[in-house]
Amino acid sequence: MSKFTPLTPQLRSRLPRVGTTIFSTMSALAQAHGAVNLGQGFPDFDGDPALLDAVNAAMRAHHNQYPPMPGVLLLRQAVAAKVAAMYGHSYGVEDEITITAGATQAILTVLLSIVHPGDEVIVLEPCYDSYLPNIELAGGVAVRVPLTPGTFRPDFERLAAAITPRTRAVIINTPHNPSATVWSSQEMQALADTLRGTEVLVLSDEVYEHMVYDGAQHLSVASHPELQARSFIVSSFGKTFHVTGWKIGYVLAPKSLMHEFRKVHQYNVFTVNTPMQYGLAAYLQDPQPYLQLPAFYQRKRDLFRAGLAGSNLRLLPCEGSYFQSVDYRAVARLGDMPGQSACEWLIRELGVAAIPMSAFYSEGDSQTIIRFCFAKRDETLQQALALLQQL
Repeated sequence: MSKFTPLTPQLRSRLPRVGTTIFSTMSALAQAHGAVNLGQGFPDFDGDPALLDAVNAAMRAHHNQYPPMPGVLLLRQAVAAKVAAMYGHSYGVEDEITITAGATQAILTVLLSIVHPGDEVIVLEPCYDSYLPNIELAGGVAVRVPLTPGTFRPDFERLAAAITPRTRAVIINTPHNPSATVWSSQEMQALADTLRGTEVLVLSDEVYEHMVYDGAQHLSVASHPELQARSFIVSSFGKTFHVTGWKIGYVLAPKSLMHEFRKVHQYNVFTVNTPMQYGLAAYLQDPQPYLQLPAFYQRKRDLFRAGLAGSNLRLLPCEGSYFQSVDYRAVARLGDMPGQSACEWLIRELGVAAIPMSAFYSEGDSQTIIRFCFAKRDETLQQALALLQQL
């Protein structure tokens, strides 16, 4: 028997300010209290059986070994055709499209491929919670520019003022999580005007591209030649086809940018599961599933908004995504309670889980706004509405 006590060395954290995410915290609390979970952003219904059958057929057809590092050619061809038809730009299937292990991996890989120590990356807050830790892991410095409070529209004067010689990139997200705003053509042009004459790159998070409502169209940076030339675009099959657990998405970028992206990608995940790629390639031959998605989610949005209309929750606009934000100041039992406290009260006392808007700011926020996810079965939404209508 050794006389020495085993020692586990202490680590100096790469992410010292990161703890358990608000999504995990609220989901665990919701489960403990049996609450209806409208917090975390994923559907509680399955994807199309035809897609599941296509993946199963791919497995039975022996597509179970490593695919090419950039992704299965058939899937890259299907993505190229879809993007060209919707946004008018033809990406090269050989060197401008890469299939990724979901959008979160794609975003991290973009940042690892472009950011050097000390480089600045502009984020527009509130923002998806992975952006800031990803920038930190890449050795960059996050520069936070707030979206306009209340409307969550981009403020281009503040954005322009934040650009310095050290600025490497700006991250944009439309349709936006968490506020559900969708950028206009004027805002896309304003971004191009702001960046003209700089070497600043754009990381465009477009995972909710097929969830835009009331007859509006998603404006991808792929459709704007000046922006396209300096942009990485990230999208998600998981979000589009209700299979978030598959963790599969893609990145689009000009050849020279994609060359650097793939250098990191090949040593990060190397490649993505084969049968799902073949299944998606077959499924994408019919564009109707994603072309019909706006109507599918608009009906759920309208159902949810109509059910909240009689409550004291003030509905914010929902132009896209599958999130609905509300202001709870008029709810007597919540009043000026901080966002996380308000969400904890809703779970414990009412039985419905939401996410506070403050969680999407690096240093919190005083706005009395919370976010619900309506990507749920009608029965789930009706159950939640019956409780929320008491407010």
